Amino acid sequence: MIRKFKFEDEIYESLNCLPMAARRKLDALGVKLSLAQWEQLGRGERLMICHAPSASEEERDALRTFIEEATIARTGLPPKTLPDEARRSADPPVDLPELLARNARAAGVKLDDQAWSAMDDDQRYALIKLGNTEQPSHNFAAALEEFLSSDRFEQE
Repeated sequence: MIRKFKFEDEIYESLNCLPMAARRKLDALGVKLSLAQWEQLGRGERLMICHAPSASEEERDALRTFIEEATIARTGLPPKTLPDEARRSADPPVDLPELLARNARAAGVKLDDQAWSAMDDDQRYALIKLGNTEQPSHNFAAALEEFLSSDRFEQE
C-alpha cells in the first residue's frame, strides 16, 4: 500500500506526477526517473512502482529491475542512477533544517523542533522535498497545513 497525502489527491487520480511515497522509494533505490520517462510509462507500470514492496534487498532489486526494463522499453533510455548522497536523502534528517523552518515561517506556519520530531519519516521527507529549497513548491503550504493539523498521522 502506498502512503497517500491529502495535498496530493489529484496526483493519485492521474498519476501524471510521481507521488511523494514513490519519489522516496526511488530515492532509496538510487533511481532517477525524469518526468518525461514517468509520463511515458503505462498506468499499470506507474501503479506497480507506487505499490510494489521495497522493504527487503530482494524486493528492492526486483523493483529496480522492473523500473529499468519498463523505462527502457517505453523510452529507449534507462533511468539515471542517483549518487549515494541522493540515496541517503530518502531518510530525512532528525534535526529540522533551518532553511525549511525559515520557509515555513515565510508561509505563515511555525515549524519548530517539537513539531518536526512529532512527524513521521514520510512527512519529513515530503517537507524536505517541497520546502527545503530557496524556492518552495506550490504544495509546500498545503503539506504544512496537513501535517500540522490534529489528524496529521492519518493514513489511507
